[in-house]
Amino acid sequence: MPTVHTVRGPIDTADLGRTLMHEHVFVLSTEHQQNYGTGDWWDEEERVTDAVAKLDELKALGIDTIVDPTVWGLGRYLPRVQRVAAQTELNIIVATGLYTYDEIPFQYAHRGPGTLIETPTDPMVDDFTRDVRDGIADTGVHAAFLKCAVEAKGLTPGVERTLRAVAATHRETGAPITVHTSAAAQTGRLAVQVLREEGADLTKVVIGHAGDSNDLDHLKELADAGCILGMDRFGLDLYNPTSARVDTIVALAEQGYADRMVLSQDASCYIDWFPGEARTAMTQAMPNWNFTHVPQDVLPMLRE
Repeated sequence: MPTVHTVRGPIDTADLGRTLMHEHVFVLSTEHQQNYGTGDWWDEEERVTDAVAKLDELKALGIDTIVDPTVWGLGRYLPRVQRVAAQTELNIIVATGLYTYDEIPFQYAHRGPGTLIETPTDPMVDDFTRDVRDGIADTGVHAAFLKCAVEAKGLTPGVERTLRAVAATHRETGAPITVHTSAAAQTGRLAVQVLREEGADLTKVVIGHAGDSNDLDHLKELADAGCILGMDRFGLDLYNPTSARVDTIVALAEQGYADRMVLSQDASCYIDWFPGEARTAMTQAMPNWNFTHVPQDVLPMLRE
């Protein structure tokens, strides 16, 4: 039986159960949190306890696994996630990669082929491959998939280099890929273009946030290329209301694309983009943007 790495170690894929394919435990900036959060909006013990409670609630609703694409740029810190995973029965699968809409960090920008410090391989590929094969830092946790982004700015030099590094790591390790995309700018097409050029297996690629679009022709084009459509932002009504997302999924299912879609919410236990009082305002503006919306509301709507 094939296995997949989770935070607690490898398990049989048959034991994954019902899986949400794009959720985050924590989305944080270490600099933001350490310099401005402590004593204000961040308490480590409180946040870990709260995360365990949220994931336990999700488990009680029949979800067994979440796939967490939190990478560099979104605040991946495995020791904290390990503390959470040790206290919940829900499986957590984590990623490697880089989240940027434009430039890459200085730590990579000046090293690699064609840069200030010439190296035979791209250090991003080296680091991502190590995360998959050997584990992340000294945590013993292996990344099970790759994550990058192509936003409205499109293929900036930094974004393109990251996408090609992710594709190279995918070729080397076989790890699948999730790409954050802008549905409004239809950047899924750009991701497919580059990944195809790089020889990626497009059947192992999730076009993240495809569900922000209701353009059936565009979505079918991505699916026909072999990709999986990430219908993964339920509750983020700012981009597309739930009723429209459901109608789009139903229409695609009727046309034979049910096996090319995955569901999720892109929610988190805590995201420091909305710290303190801003978190309350965000919750009031988007009350369904949480882990329970798909199992409690969306699945019944889809069944109906």
